Amino acid sequence: MDTHTEIETKVEKKSDLELVVTRTVNAPANLVWKAWTDPDLFRQWWVPKSYGLTLASCELDVRPGGRYCLAFVHEGATMEFFGTYLEVDQPTLLKWTNEEGDEGRTITTATFTETDGKTLIEVSDLYPSAEAMDSGSTGAMPEVLGQLDELLASLRSP
Repeated sequence: MDTHTEIETKVEKKSDLELVVTRTVNAPANLVWKAWTDPDLFRQWWVPKSYGLTLASCELDVRPGGRYCLAFVHEGATMEFFGTYLEVDQPTLLKWTNEEGDEGRTITTATFTETDGKTLIEVSDLYPSAEAMDSGSTGAMPEVLGQLDELLASLRSP
């Protein structure tokens, strides 16, 4: 049973190491895929506006073994988030590592399941430890998925 609507983002702790965020957006999977893999589109929605961060650079080499690097500027300091794409199956699956933390690698899997022109996005973060999960950035996902939904609506309108 699908309990998702266009405006609901659900965050569920599956275990001490796994957190899953889901949201249904009113766009086909190929458009959702493009927003996740095109650097120009990605930078328009990925940074939570409420955080006051600027995405200074966005490099996405979306292929198995390809690397990504996101550099943020906040109050004059630069923070980098980076990792490697493990699996890429257009337009339904992206799986990558998050390698910037001291606690070990987090593995993120994003799936895009289209039904009747709408796409269920499911983002699963598998953390190396409970401590890493507690300090993870998944808390920003509801906001950024809302921003993604807004971007997708603007891309779909004539």
